[in-house]
Amino acid sequence: MKTIKRIISGLIAAILLTTALSVSAQEAVTVEPIRFRHDHFIKGMDVSSVLSLEKSGVKFYRSDGEEADLFQILADSGVNYIRVRVWNHPYDNAGNSYGGGNNDAAAAAKIGKRAAQYGMKLLVDFHYSDFWADPAKQKAPKAWENMSLTEKSTALYEFTYNSLEEIKSAGAEIGMVQIGNETTAGIAGESDFSAMAQLFNAGAKAVRDFDRETLVALHFTNPEKTAVMKWLADSLNQYQVAYDVFSSSYYPQWHGTLDNLTAVLRYVRETYHKEVMVAETAYPYTLDDTDGFSNTVTRWNCSGENMRWNFTPQGQAGELRDVMSAVNDADGLGVFYWEGAWITVGDTTGLSGSELESQIQHNRQLWEQNGAGWASSYAKEYDPDDAGKYFGGSAVDNQAFFDATGRALPSLDVFRLVDGTKYLLGDVNRDGRVSVEDATLIQKAVGEMEELDVQQKALADVNGDSKVDVVDATLIQEYVADLSVQFPIGSEQL
Repeated sequence: MKTIKRIISGLIAAILLTTALSVSAQEAVTVEPIRFRHDHFIKGMDVSSVLSLEKSGVKFYRSDGEEADLFQILADSGVNYIRVRVWNHPYDNAGNSYGGGNNDAAAAAKIGKRAAQYGMKLLVDFHYSDFWADPAKQKAPKAWENMSLTEKSTALYEFTYNSLEEIKSAGAEIGMVQIGNETTAGIAGESDFSAMAQLFNAGAKAVRDFDRETLVALHFTNPEKTAVMKWLADSLNQYQVAYDVFSSSYYPQWHGTLDNLTAVLRYVRETYHKEVMVAETAYPYTLDDTDGFSNTVTRWNCSGENMRWNFTPQGQAGELRDVMSAVNDADGLGVFYWEGAWITVGDTTGLSGSELESQIQHNRQLWEQNGAGWASSYAKEYDPDDAGKYFGGSAVDNQAFFDATGRALPSLDVFRLVDGTKYLLGDVNRDGRVSVEDATLIQKAVGEMEELDVQQKALADVNGDSKVDVVDATLIQEYVADLSVQFPIGSEQL
C-alpha cells in the first residue's frame, strides 16, 4: 500500500511540475491605486440583462478574444459583487414580457447562482414594481394596486422573503438586499414618508427573518440636492427605519460633483453611523451608438462641468476609479457599476441604408422576443407614458465594459488595478502572512482543484517567471522553513 501511495504521489508531482498557470496580461489603461479603508471594498457590477442578452445570441470574450462566461471574466477582472434587479411580475396578461431583462425572482436566482460559482456575492435590488422604478415613477405592482397600506406591507414582506428563499435555494450567496430602487420620492405607489417608512421596515423585517447577517440597503438618488439627501437621512432616523446601508446613485451628467457626493455620504455615516455606498454609476467609453437605439449619453448631450473624463476606455476607467475614491473618502462600503455588460444584440457600427435598417429590424425582434432591450412594446399596458412611447434597445451600450462584439475593453481592468491594498509576495490567500497554506493553495490551483484570481496569480509568482507552478510552492515552503531564499518573498506588493 505504501508503494502504491508513493507511485500516486509521484504521478501527482509530475503533473504539477508540467502544468503552469499564466499570470496577468499586460494592462492597457493606467489607474491610480486607492488604499481602501474597508478590507473588502465592494467593486460591484449590475448585470441584470445578461440572461436576455445570452438568449439573443450575445457572447462575451476576454480582452485577448477568448470566449468565456461573463461571470468568470468579471471575477477574473476584480469584480467581487453582482447586483440584480427584481420586479414582481414584468409580464402582461398574455405572458408577454415587458423587457428590460425580464427580471423576476426566477431570473435573479439564475444570475445569483452563476455569480456564486465564481465567488461573487449578490445584492438583490427589489423595485417593488412590475417594471422600472426610478425618481420619476414608483408604481405599485399590478397585484398591489387596490391594497391598503397594511395589506401592501404584508404583501411586500411576503414577496421579499419568498423571493430571497428562491434565490438562495438556487445557490446564490446573498450579501445585501436593497429595499426599493431610487426611492427618493416614493416606493410601491406610496409617496408620504410615514407610509414609505412602513414599507421600508416591512422589507427590512423580511430580510432579518431570512438572514440576520444580510445587510439591508436603502437606495436614493440626486445627491446634488444636498438638503434633500440630508432630509431623507434625518427622516429615516425620525421614523426609526431599521436599515444598515444608505446608498445613492451617481451619474456625473446629473448628480453634481464628487466632492459633494463624499460630503453627503459622510454626513449620513458620521451623523447616523450607517454604512454608505454608491449603488449605481456609469460612464461612456464612446459616444457612438451600436444597436440603433438612442443612448442616455450622446455627442449631443455630453457636455457639462462634471463630465470631465474623456469618452474612451481610459476615461471610463478614470470615472469609476474617482467615484470609488469619493466613496472611500466617506469611509464607504463600495461602488456598483450599472449594467456594465448591456451591449447590443446586433452591431450597427458602420452600416447605412438598407443594411442598417435590416440590422435594426433584427435587433427589434430580439428586444421584443427576449426582453433584451430596455422595454418591449408590451410594457405600454403598465407604463404607457414612457415605455409605451419609447420602447426599444439598450440605452447604455456605449457605457458597457465590452465592445459591440462582446470583447472586454481595457477599462474592465480598473476593478483590479484600483486596489492599492498592500499584500505580501507569497500571501496567496491574502490573510496577511506567508505560510504553508499559501503553498498548498498554489499546488491545488496547478492541479486544477482551486482557481486563483488575477491578483492571487501575481502574488503566487514568487520567482517572477510569469507563471505559477510548484516551483513557487516549493520556494514558499523553504521561506516558511526559514531556509535561504533569494527571491523577495514576504515583501509588500500592490
